[in-house]
Amino acid sequence: MRRTPLVALYVADMISLSGNAISLLAIPWFVLITTGSAALTGLAVFFTFLPTVLAAFFGGVIVDRVGFRTTSVVADLSSAGAVAAIPLLHSTVGIEIWQLMALVFVGALFDAPGTTARQALFPDLVELADMRLERATGIRGAIQRGSLLAGAPLGGLLVASLGATTALWVNAASFVVSAALVATAIPVVQHERAADAPTQYLSELGEGLRFIWSSRLIRAIVATVLITNFLDAPFVVLMPVYAQEAFGSAAQLGLLVGVFGGFALAGSLVFGAVGHRLPRRLTFLCCFVVWAVDYVVLSTLPSLPVAAVALAVGGLAVGPINPLLGTVQYALVPAELRGRVFGAVTSGAWAAIPAGVLLGGLVADAIGVARTFLAIGICYLAVTLYGFFNPAFREMDRV
Repeated sequence: MRRTPLVALYVADMISLSGNAISLLAIPWFVLITTGSAALTGLAVFFTFLPTVLAAFFGGVIVDRVGFRTTSVVADLSSAGAVAAIPLLHSTVGIEIWQLMALVFVGALFDAPGTTARQALFPDLVELADMRLERATGIRGAIQRGSLLAGAPLGGLLVASLGATTALWVNAASFVVSAALVATAIPVVQHERAADAPTQYLSELGEGLRFIWSSRLIRAIVATVLITNFLDAPFVVLMPVYAQEAFGSAAQLGLLVGVFGGFALAGSLVFGAVGHRLPRRLTFLCCFVVWAVDYVVLSTLPSLPVAAVALAVGGLAVGPINPLLGTVQYALVPAELRGRVFGAVTSGAWAAIPAGVLLGGLVADAIGVARTFLAIGICYLAVTLYGFFNPAFREMDRV
């Protein structure tokens, strides 16, 4: 029974993330078939990224003020309402493009604080379940990757068989189920009920930023993840181009992406099983180096078997990174600051992704996909090899 709240959080994460994966396919497809405009479709995708960055940064204070469980429930229900309004308006009075973009923005705006709140809840529930933090974060990482891996094909199937509006109803329902699980199965922990002295919003926001700045390890993590996410962002653009140039078919692209996702899930589970025995700093840096080498391998435009093996190894290396970083952050950040610190870290991690996607496509057009892979690999190696000499990362093994 002590593990019931943690299991409920795992299931809520799984349902919510699967719903998000469905919406990532359903919303662009809905915009495309409704407007016939690729530019407006791209704008809709942009509006799913921008509010996530803004809400994660500015919403952290609200998460800490309102409470983790309450924020998670309210955010999920608000996102459900915004998403459900799209097919509801479309099937009744009709929906204008500005209304569509506004609802996409609002849905993503509420989703980020909900995600931050569940992240902030997590260490308390792990402690209640009397489970190793490394094991718990490994399981959570596997669930997150598995949900996205399963949600995308499910979204494609729903859109193809029942239409984009039905897929959006399913996405809205997923938020409602997630909210119900958190509301009924997860208790309010003591530090959420404690009333703090009233302070100004900006003062609380600044307190979270000062905490990040005061910890050189968190500063190093944020800087590294910001840069590596920027370098990784073009991957979603480059892989289709690579598959077309090397194989001339989308079938091989699906195989390669599936191999990478499956082995990344396996890497998370492996970390959950043995992560507490591994040196954190060396594991973190070596995983990044392996993934950097993968880019160099892909720059040779290898055959399908070689590419599949490279992405399998890369997936295994990438899988432990997020659970490991989560373990370190949970150990460092006080409970009363989790919302604003985790929100700011998430915002920093996501901030460079839209620019990376755009720039990656432009660079690939200019110099070709092979040279772009190579350039990313070299930059990746430079960033991660520097980590071996950065004294801040030595603190990973002491927290």
